[in-house]
Amino acid sequence: MGDVRYPGAPIRLTRRGRIVVVALLTLITLGALWVGARIDAASAGGRGGHEGLPWVVVHGGDTLWGIADAVTGEADPAPTVRRIMELNGLSDSVIRSGVRLYLPGDSVR
Repeated sequence: MGDVRYPGAPIRLTRRGRIVVVALLTLITLGALWVGARIDAASAGGRGGHEGLPWVVVHGGDTLWGIADAVTGEADPAPTVRRIMELNGLSDSVIRSGVRLYLPGDSVR
């Protein structure tokens, strides 16, 4: 008689079959990552362009409040801090050295 399969019996794959399954899963994962990166890039583009906006490079010891205070002069820097966070997609006021921060165009004196 031939090979009889029982319900619930495990499927056995040859070495080539396992390689094909791993390759397909890898391609599906890479495709999902690529689509996710494209969606993220498209949503980042929706924040508005930074063309023509002034910018500063953050140095060690700089704070968002200090940068906003320097560019607003005598005015209250709190609204400028919020606008800098919005322009640069920051979720909090933590900034890292070496990062370029775009500033609101009307706040620079």
